[in-house]
Amino acid sequence: MSEKTRKTKSGRWAFRLVGLVLILFGCFIRAVDPYPVRMTRLVYFDVLQRLSPREFNPDLPIRVVDIDEDALANWGQWPWPRTLVAQMVKNLGDYGAAAIAFDMLFAEPDRYSPSRLLNDPSLKGILTVEHHAQKLDNDVLLGMEIAYWPVVLGAAARLSQEGKNITPKAGIVEFGENPAEGLISVPHWTPIAPPLDRTAAGIGGVNVSPIGGTGIVRRVPVLWDGPDGPMPGLAIESLRVALGETTIFAEGASDQAGIMLAVEVGGYRMPTTENGELWLKYRRDTPDLYISANDVMAGSTDPSLRAEIEGSIILVGTSAAGLFDIHQTALGESVPGVSIHAQMIEQVLTQEMLSRSDVTAAQELLAFALLGLVVIAVMSIFGAVASFIAGGIAAAAVLTISWLVFQNQSVLFDATFPLIGGMVNFGLLAGYLFISTEREKREIRKVFSHYVAPEILNEMESTGHQLQLGGETQEITVMFSDIRGFTSLSETASASELVSVLNALFSKIGDQVLRERGTIDKFIGDAIMAFWNAPIPVADHPCRAAFAALKMRSALEEFNASSIMRNRQPIALATGIATGQACVGNIGSEKRFNYTVIGDVVNVSARLEQSCRAVDYDIVVSNGVSRAGQADLALLEAGRVDLKGKANPEPVFVLVGDQSVLKARAFQDLTSLHSELISAIKSRLPQGRIEELCRRCEDLAEDIEPGLRRFYRALLGRTADFRSDMPSGQLMFTRYNQRVGAE
Repeated sequence: MSEKTRKTKSGRWAFRLVGLVLILFGCFIRAVDPYPVRMTRLVYFDVLQRLSPREFNPDLPIRVVDIDEDALANWGQWPWPRTLVAQMVKNLGDYGAAAIAFDMLFAEPDRYSPSRLLNDPSLKGILTVEHHAQKLDNDVLLGMEIAYWPVVLGAAARLSQEGKNITPKAGIVEFGENPAEGLISVPHWTPIAPPLDRTAAGIGGVNVSPIGGTGIVRRVPVLWDGPDGPMPGLAIESLRVALGETTIFAEGASDQAGIMLAVEVGGYRMPTTENGELWLKYRRDTPDLYISANDVMAGSTDPSLRAEIEGSIILVGTSAAGLFDIHQTALGESVPGVSIHAQMIEQVLTQEMLSRSDVTAAQELLAFALLGLVVIAVMSIFGAVASFIAGGIAAAAVLTISWLVFQNQSVLFDATFPLIGGMVNFGLLAGYLFISTEREKREIRKVFSHYVAPEILNEMESTGHQLQLGGETQEITVMFSDIRGFTSLSETASASELVSVLNALFSKIGDQVLRERGTIDKFIGDAIMAFWNAPIPVADHPCRAAFAALKMRSALEEFNASSIMRNRQPIALATGIATGQACVGNIGSEKRFNYTVIGDVVNVSARLEQSCRAVDYDIVVSNGVSRAGQADLALLEAGRVDLKGKANPEPVFVLVGDQSVLKARAFQDLTSLHSELISAIKSRLPQGRIEELCRRCEDLAEDIEPGLRRFYRALLGRTADFRSDMPSGQLMFTRYNQRVGAE
């Protein structure tokens, strides 16, 4: 297994480990269930209800007698005398109400009772009545009236005790490990004025939320844990009285104390939270639910009024703003508290109740974990974009499941934690991936910078240059440079020493290529191949390649003088440079390819490097480089040489120096003398004249570039390379004879 493969696999496992840690941390957060998580969940449940509220069923036997503004205007401000309340109870009873429940308190004796007025010290001497009239009490009259009818009175939870405690009317039978232990606790109940507490058929808690509870009413306690035992809520107590039941059954967990599972009365089962609350599935508030108390008090003989009341559970409450019994529902409506009790009874009768259990919470955690695993798996293999798509599909599936179970089974499945948690995990993992990718990009950039100049890398990154399989044809400049004397070096050094020398040398000369915006294609044994004008265009690429060759010459001198070459034979370079058309791009298979160049110019450059031996000079360039560098390069004509693969000899030039050399007086003199020498060769002047001109050129070249001395010495044996008028066969024969003579 390669080092790169090992790093890739270890990176993926590290990424997956980070993802798993994030999933475990998310599960911990969900177990702690902080306030923001709870509120987000509840708001989501509200959204579900608003999208699909429960429908109102006018046939259900539930109505609210509303002490509205009209009733207060006609019958006086609240509280009314108990005689009026008794009249209301009588009228409702006569209409045939199955149960009459008051969502209001009768905590104090009636202030309008004659007995109370006569006993008021401030009225003594003003009011005089018979002795038996002093015993008249409105509370007694109301108590006598409600004793005839199925009336349920309300009690409110309070922190301080005033008066005696209230004893519930309903019998509570518990199944399981003491489920009442986990009910919402009520320190004290408001008292009910005697004798009403004794004559009422039932007593229920009127609160729709625990003491101090504010905001949206989403759950209402079915049973309360009062000071004298469990107390039913007003709604469940009204249902019990209407059904004629004496007992309410409380079902708890069999293996754990204080866990309420459900409450049942008269065959109606209500799944509850572990502390005995019922999730409310709301419908829109409608006027069809309400009957004005004014109509009931007037004793209307309207048959429709009797039809609405007869056989129905009647809840008496108020919608008057001044009586402060307005609450907000999950649908965003503000309704009287009595309406919430009514809706609670409605959904019990229809068994259209919301439920949410520990199993549902566990399934939400599972959804969060699965969503996280999908994100981790896809992102670790295919990247962030694919992970975003896969995560989006998984999130859509979670949302769909949440909606379907709400619609079809009335189960509250929280999709927010899996989705938000998944998005947070995605963001953190994407950030981790980005950091890891940036680190890898820096490493790749560092490696690639050995082949491409840093400024080219910057330009590629800024322009978004994309490398794709295939290539395009364009003009480029190619350089081949080979080490001369490598064989003798390898004979005197071990393999490891040889590798160290090569690495040090290639680092030296490779840096010069990169400085001139070149791209290192490959290292071939003891040779280097580089090219210019790709992947990023370089305007003066022939000159850039030539400048790189000149810098390589200087760098080689420093290298030969360095400690690594101590006691070793100096190394020489042979460099060939050519400019021409080539196909540049990624060549290879779809899974593995190299960015390289293919074309005739590559072969020409390689052959020019080989011709350095015949020309006996270290840098030989093609005619195309010569034309491009006339104003910037110091070049000398080196004749026409045979290049393998070419039908005819190609003109070549030796690269002496840069523009500073080109403009030097000595080089200009050398150029003139060199031209005279070439002219003498082409004109076939006597050999003595040619040798004289060569010696003069050698003398001038000594101060310009010492390597030219070898070039001019070799030139005497290559005069045929400068005579273009020879037939091809004769030219080759003459060159052969010259080489033999030289040997």
